[in-house]
Amino acid sequence: MPHFDDSLVDDEEAVARLDSRGTLRALATAGAQVRQAVRLSEEAGVARVGGGERPRSVVVAATGGSAVVADVLELLAEPGSPVPVAVRRNVPLPGWVGSLDLVVAVSQSGRAPGPLALAAEAARRGASLLTVGAPDSPLADVAARARGVHVPTPPGPASSRTALWALLTPVVLAADALGLVAARPAVLVSVADRLDAQAELFRPGSDTFVNPAKSLALELADGVPVVLGDGALTGVAAARAASMLARTARVPATWGQLPDAASQVVACFDGPYSDAGISRGAGLGDLRVDDIFADPFLDGPPMPRLRLLMLRDTAAEERGGPDGEQAQGRRVADAVVRLAADAGVRVSQHDTEAGHALERLAGHVALVDFAATYLSLGLGTDPGLSPHVADLRDLTGE
Repeated sequence: MPHFDDSLVDDEEAVARLDSRGTLRALATAGAQVRQAVRLSEEAGVARVGGGERPRSVVVAATGGSAVVADVLELLAEPGSPVPVAVRRNVPLPGWVGSLDLVVAVSQSGRAPGPLALAAEAARRGASLLTVGAPDSPLADVAARARGVHVPTPPGPASSRTALWALLTPVVLAADALGLVAARPAVLVSVADRLDAQAELFRPGSDTFVNPAKSLALELADGVPVVLGDGALTGVAAARAASMLARTARVPATWGQLPDAASQVVACFDGPYSDAGISRGAGLGDLRVDDIFADPFLDGPPMPRLRLLMLRDTAAEERGGPDGEQAQGRRVADAVVRLAADAGVRVSQHDTEAGHALERLAGHVALVDFAATYLSLGLGTDPGLSPHVADLRDLTGE
């Protein structure tokens, strides 16, 4: 089992030394990112995307740390959007995309091969184009040549993981202007305020026992994380959480959305990473749970255990009455938590305050973003710098 040193996350000097890229500081600017992005979007003329005319369809191109932007737009638009919203991670651009459609390409650097190639192909076909990324980048150049709209990202965060709200805000504003989602600028003001409040709550100077993000990091350190969302909104948050845990904390994590993922998750409660499985020696010889006579030198280190992180959205209105999708997700979530407790699987749960869907999503995302960063620091790793990721980029040229 990895050793989590909680004294590291409570030592501001140690945090400053380990966090070489300022990941915590960048996450704390999320509220400011929203406000800056609103201003930059207005200056870029985001309301004139597509000539102000509703497109036949919208295709969102985003990869890596920016991919969640596509997921969020799809989430917000799905319940009542008058046009379909499709997500594309890489080429080719769907054959049906033409001059009546809108393509949104998002890349923090403005150089990501997938979004850049999709934007260039969309421009060639005469589709309307909205791009979000670094100014004076290849992506900005494609938008300029296609007479599209490019919203520059403000200077600050070094990676797309910590620039989420700078990338997402222009896309939400454009979708609202086109009538695809209901997220007026006042909603984004509330989102920024909530992100500011979360940043204050999760600040490095706050001790572990009163800091929910540090406490969650400590809980996740003792096991193999499985992140579940009880519905569509928390499913997006769960996917983001698994990505942040893997990329930032270097901890492999899986995720799912209820009710669909329930069976595959509860099946793991019988396996070798649960107390129930270990107790009966599921492929682990004579190892038993909580053996006080176990010698870590003779018997080896203890097996990692599952840690279920359940993200709840109890503030959401039930759609379709008591048998609606959200209500079903809640019932299944309650059942999964009960089965986890019966199997000895440790459970962490998180809910957010009421508000617009984007506000509730912000609450979940902020908590796990900070928790993943504190987990990395507590394990003694730099959350913003991975030598193997750097090696991968050198080998692939991307």
